Amino acid sequence: MTEEENVRRAGPLTYRGRAIPDTTTDQRLLDRRGPADWVHTDPWRVLRIQSEFVEGFGLLSELPSAVSVFGSARIRPGSEFYELGVQVGARLAEAGYATITGGGPGMMEAANKGAQQAGGLSVGLGIELPFEQSLNSYIDMGMTFRYFFVRKTMFVKYSQAFVVLPGGFGTLDELFEAITLVQTKKITRFPVVLIGTEFWGGLRTWVEDSLLKHGLVADHDMELLYVTDDPEEAVRIVQQAHLHLENRFERDEAGPAS
Repeated sequence: MTEEENVRRAGPLTYRGRAIPDTTTDQRLLDRRGPADWVHTDPWRVLRIQSEFVEGFGLLSELPSAVSVFGSARIRPGSEFYELGVQVGARLAEAGYATITGGGPGMMEAANKGAQQAGGLSVGLGIELPFEQSLNSYIDMGMTFRYFFVRKTMFVKYSQAFVVLPGGFGTLDELFEAITLVQTKKITRFPVVLIGTEFWGGLRTWVEDSLLKHGLVADHDMELLYVTDDPEEAVRIVQQAHLHLENRFERDEAGPAS
């Protein structure tokens, strides 16, 4: 076992060797317990959840305009997808955006690397997992969360857009949650950009041929998904949406014309 595999970080806590718990904090929260056990554990756990929100808000409250970048942890450095992630992080930095990722390896590391090397702010929001993933080495600001739902709140609250690179189940989870929040107007409408037409094209086709065809989404919902191969185009989409949003806020603050 390597040194990294022998360490688990749970929020601000660090466990090593025999002290590593058999389950994660999320598992202990969601597992069914005995009829009275919750009285002694779950109410106090609320304070831990609260503290994680406070710590996350405190870390990110003065973050400049930022974009959350999602993608697989399994992509290896030097691969075509990895280099695409580096380009995305760099283009975002050059446009003045901080890059927020899940803080792990693969596409997350690539985007953080590109952002940092281009002089931008690189942020990593990690998560406690049974198979430990420490924050990658290209992060300027970072935090490891215990709870997925707290971490997801940070991604949404402090981003002007989501850029989605090739990824697996976790990436799909983040993608569809983001689209749902925008579709239902739980968050201010902002772009969700998928980079990689060959990778994502089949998903968009399925949404159109299955969901749209059967009336499970509306025609205008298809506008929530942008698909491109060009990192620069992705940044332009983000900038245009951001500018439109800022102009709308200015009009709202100015009030009705006299």
